[in-house]
Amino acid sequence: MDALACQSLAIGGDHAGFLMKSELAEYLSKLSVQFVDCGTHDEAPADFPVFAEKVSELILTGKAERGILVCGSGVGVSVAANKIPGIRASLCHDTYSAHQGVEHDDMNVLCLGARVIGPALAFEVVKAFLHAQYTPQPRHQKRVDLINAIEQKALDGGYSAT
Repeated sequence: MDALACQSLAIGGDHAGFLMKSELAEYLSKLSVQFVDCGTHDEAPADFPVFAEKVSELILTGKAERGILVCGSGVGVSVAANKIPGIRASLCHDTYSAHQGVEHDDMNVLCLGARVIGPALAFEVVKAFLHAQYTPQPRHQKRVDLINAIEQKALDGGYSAT
C-alpha cells in the first residue's frame, strides 16, 4: 500500500469507545502517526459530544489533519461532529467506505462503533482512512462544493426548525 496520506490525527471518544480508542492509539503509534488523544482517559461515564468538539477543533485550527472518533455505535459522535462547520464525519465499518469517503467526499473525521466492530477490523478501516487522499476530480469537487453551500446556507440562517 502507498505511504500514509495523513500524518497527524486527533482521536477521541466516550466511555464506550475508551478501550477501542486505546487500542487504536497503540496501533497509530506503531504506524508512526502523530496524534493527540483528546480523551476520555478512562471508562467513567463521559458525553461523546465533548470529544467530537475537541477533535474537530484541532482539525479546524490546523493542529491535526484528520480525526477519529469512537463511541458505542459510532452514530452519536458522527452526528455531533457533523454539527461543526468544516467537519465532514462519517461512520465507517468497512475499508471501502473509509477510503472512498476521503477520496470522493473529502471526509476528515472517521467515526467507529466500539460495540459494532472489533479491533482487527477497526485497524484495517483506520489504515484505509489514513492512506486515502482526496482526489478533487470535477464530479467530486462539485459535490463537495454543494455540501459546502448547504453548510453556508445553514450558517447564514437559511434553514429554520419548525
